[in-house]
Amino acid sequence: MRTILRKLSGRLARAASCLGRGRPGQAMTEVVLLFPLFLLIVFITAKIFALLVLVQKLEIGSYYAARRWQLESHLSADQATWDDTTLKKDIVTNVRGYMGFDTPAVSKFLNLKDLKLEVVRTQVWNVITLTVTTNPAGIKMLCKYPKQAVCTAPYGAACMNGYDYLCQGGKEMQVIKYVPNRDRPIQFVLPGLK
Repeated sequence: MRTILRKLSGRLARAASCLGRGRPGQAMTEVVLLFPLFLLIVFITAKIFALLVLVQKLEIGSYYAARRWQLESHLSADQATWDDTTLKKDIVTNVRGYMGFDTPAVSKFLNLKDLKLEVVRTQVWNVITLTVTTNPAGIKMLCKYPKQAVCTAPYGAACMNGYDYLCQGGKEMQVIKYVPNRDRPIQFVLPGLK
């Protein structure tokens, strides 16, 4: 790596001195040398953008799952099995489609591996947890050095999490939503009729 940087800086210095003296430089050589660096920067920026897109999609998908559970689940224990099987399965199917699990290009770009939806019922709140597990990001050049060498002081847990996301995969991202038990129109029943 040092020899490549030394060669690059030497060529850039030579080009600068030639241009300073009024002699034409070799622009093609610099373009050929800098183009791979430009592509590398674009690729790393795209992977960072993919992480931002994944976080936003996770937030929107969790909002959809929580709101749908809130509006369509039942308070009665008689329909609890329908909620836990049919409704939950349909919500997971729709969220998987929105997140991009069904589209190979989107799934690869966002490094998607698995999606889980957990619902915990309590007296007042339903706790909806949406968890996405990722694959490694596939930037082998950034994963050349071990985590302990990259994430030394002053970097901390955030560096460790980022390294795990980029290099090891299997990183879980969770969004937890709390929705009340009842926030939907209740059928009006006249007193005395049932």
